[in-house]
Amino acid sequence: MNKRHIVRLIKAVNKIEDWLLISMLATMVILAVTQIVYRNFSGGGVAWIDPLLRMLVLWVALSGAVIASRTDNHIRIDFFAKYIGGKYYFHIKRLVHAYCVVICAVIAWYSIKFVQMDYEYETVAFAGVPAWITELIIPVAFGLMALRYFLLFLSPPRSDKR
Repeated sequence: MNKRHIVRLIKAVNKIEDWLLISMLATMVILAVTQIVYRNFSGGGVAWIDPLLRMLVLWVALSGAVIASRTDNHIRIDFFAKYIGGKYYFHIKRLVHAYCVVICAVIAWYSIKFVQMDYEYETVAFAGVPAWITELIIPVAFGLMALRYFLLFLSPPRSDKR
């Protein structure tokens, strides 16, 4: 696989991530409006919409975190960028990326254990949907973030960023 194919694959994955996030947000809006309409006009809502919306909030938040990590635009405190310049800044940035890899990998590992536990205990989230399915986003998202930060750690620093 040459570099051009890899770039095309990355762009396709990014586009899929973007559309999944947009679809989940649109679904949340539609379900919330539907629930409001049902409550106002029929005196009660659909029982499974509220837990589904809570689950979608988790999925949207973690999907957004994965998308933000794709270009290293995640939440950060740039204390060092203000006071340290040049090559030292890039060494610190790589150290931060290594730290992010470790933290995201640890969270992914333990969230796999969490999902396995809910699978074994056959916990139900809502409307007969197993809880482990709704929780899969946690290890997947943190695993993807660990991978992305590992790739950022390996990539050469860009002089245009700072």
